Amino acid sequence: MFQFLALTSPGIEILLTEEVKQLGGEDVVQKPEGVYFTATLSTAYNIVLWTRLATRVLLKLAEAEANTKDELYKGAQTVDWLSVFNSDSSFAIDFVGKSREIRNSQFGGLTVKDAVVDQFRDAGEARPDIDKSNPDIRFQARLLKGVVSFYLDFSGRGLFQRGYRQDSGAAPLKENLAAAMVLRSGWLDDTSKPLVDPMCGSGTVLIEAVSMALKQAPGLDRLYWGFEAWQGHEEETWQQIESDVKAQAIDNFSLFNGKVYGSDIDSRVVNTAKQNARKAGFSDLIEFSCKDAGKINNVFSKPGVLLFNPPYGERIGELPELVELFGALGQKLKQQYLDWRVAILTANSELLAMLKLATTKRYKFKNGPLDCVFALYDVDEKQLARDTALGNVDFSKQPSDFSNRLKKNLKTLKGWVKSENISCYRCYDADIPEYNVAVDIYNEYVVVQEYAAPAKIAPEKVAKRLQEVLYWVPKTTGIETSNVVLKTRQKQKGSNQYQKLNKKNQSLVVDEYGAKFKVNLWDYLDTGLFLDHRKTRQIVAKRAKGKSFLNLFSYTGSVSVQAALHGAESVTTVDMSKTYLQWAEENFALNKLVGHKYEFIQADCLAWLKQTESKFQFIFIDPPTFSNSKRMDDVFDVQRDHVDMLTDAINCLTDDGEIMFTNNKRNFKMDVEALNALGFNVENLTDRTRDKDFTRNKHIHNSWLITRKTQ
Repeated sequence: MFQFLALTSPGIEILLTEEVKQLGGEDVVQKPEGVYFTATLSTAYNIVLWTRLATRVLLKLAEAEANTKDELYKGAQTVDWLSVFNSDSSFAIDFVGKSREIRNSQFGGLTVKDAVVDQFRDAGEARPDIDKSNPDIRFQARLLKGVVSFYLDFSGRGLFQRGYRQDSGAAPLKENLAAAMVLRSGWLDDTSKPLVDPMCGSGTVLIEAVSMALKQAPGLDRLYWGFEAWQGHEEETWQQIESDVKAQAIDNFSLFNGKVYGSDIDSRVVNTAKQNARKAGFSDLIEFSCKDAGKINNVFSKPGVLLFNPPYGERIGELPELVELFGALGQKLKQQYLDWRVAILTANSELLAMLKLATTKRYKFKNGPLDCVFALYDVDEKQLARDTALGNVDFSKQPSDFSNRLKKNLKTLKGWVKSENISCYRCYDADIPEYNVAVDIYNEYVVVQEYAAPAKIAPEKVAKRLQEVLYWVPKTTGIETSNVVLKTRQKQKGSNQYQKLNKKNQSLVVDEYGAKFKVNLWDYLDTGLFLDHRKTRQIVAKRAKGKSFLNLFSYTGSVSVQAALHGAESVTTVDMSKTYLQWAEENFALNKLVGHKYEFIQADCLAWLKQTESKFQFIFIDPPTFSNSKRMDDVFDVQRDHVDMLTDAINCLTDDGEIMFTNNKRNFKMDVEALNALGFNVENLTDRTRDKDFTRNKHIHNSWLITRKTQ
């Protein structure tokens, strides 16, 4: 008998324990790190062929005490490595665990590797090669509570990789987790029931379900096994077992002659799912179609199981659509899917509340690094009867303070928007503290920015309020849900103020008083156009007419564009970011502004200001509140450093020049006395630069005009 350890994803261990028992494993013990068992070699071969739930199966070679490097080395030397593999085979060591002295896996792995190599050398054998990526044989040393266990990677890595999946969506679901979903859903108890995945992605869940219904060994198409270079491998035994399993697979193919059904809104992933099913040999048993999950209808004659793994709303733009989808889906389930089982795996458990159903059971799983919940719902008469008493709010049937305020704001702004021909504006800015978001309209799109909630507010309450916001925003504004973009704003530091989010390479062009601007609502925290500076841009542009103009900390150059369009003699645009300078140049090109009088400079703005010998008649400065960017020589704090910065700017000013200085630091205090001492007047323009859509937010920005005192 040999000792083994089967590894799997968190949450699946209890299912794996039962599976190992059914496959003939003995002395089966479930522990946090995995499932321990003993088995004969032939049983072990059978287990690795049949396991759906293990990610790897390890064969124990030895164990020893190992609190120090020396003990680890000596422990590794107790293994007779020459009887395990020969020097012609390359090998690799994986190390798991740590102690006070052995603090990382690389150090532990190198120590074991040295012991292995030294043993071959001391025996006069050739030194086996190390191959970390694709070795002939792999070992794992696991250090736990001062004891190290040495294992042969018996199965080889990635048992969950069945071989049928050529491609997958943006968030692939591992096959062993898909198998666990099928098991927990209960569909295998009666495979004559319909099985439907309305968000099937690349088809993994349905392919696993059919394979399980047909009792097909998932390891049959595996190209490599970890035991192949092991000296103890019995090739004849293996070949016989593999041959028997292949014959059994053919016999079992008649066990399921029904169909399962999958759909997805993305036609590309539906095509991928079809390819994967074809490669798995199940294309005749799975029917795929391109459909919106919110619009599916029950066309089946008997109750079945809806089993799916929806997107989690992690990526920008997903969550608003998911909130509406789950709300609609919950109503559809109660209307059309009576007596069905609904099983959903999600990392966003708050979304489940939108279904307005009570769970029958919940299980905890992990999908990669994400903590997930697998929720089961039985949509029966009892469920419907108690649904009303759950206390869940159906947003469509309840008054919403947020919706009422948003509607009022839109009505108030309507005349102004029309008369000024404004297409980008803010229509809500945390007007009601409980709904801590900003809502901005950009043409036919709307951006919802969620501010970080105070720590004292329960996360579930925050999530529910956000769901309410996302439900009502499209309905109140009249903008399609697919055009709602959600962003989460938190206090940023340094270059993170322009944090890159999900790269979609998508943008749109908006118009502002005759100027065209490229905005990107998806890839960055900010969109490329600060809406609160709309009036500021007009004031600057008019004052810069016929003058040499400098825009410092220019971002995407929107102020520069307006100055150029209003007849500035020259425009110099300076920013530290190459990305945003290129964006500024694109904005100039959109407005057909070309020529040598428009200059774009990538530089540390503060350092450039000290070094330049150029003089300007009008300087606009909109610095960050704080920056510790690696590309800046020093840490910058606008409150502490604004006088020094303005002093350097004054040195670049012509005798008749002006500076407009603005920032968005809350409670910023301008050092008027210091600037007066330098011979300058300071005029506060803050109220004049706040447009109608920002009148409630007195702290959105601060603005001053700085001019020389007349003699």
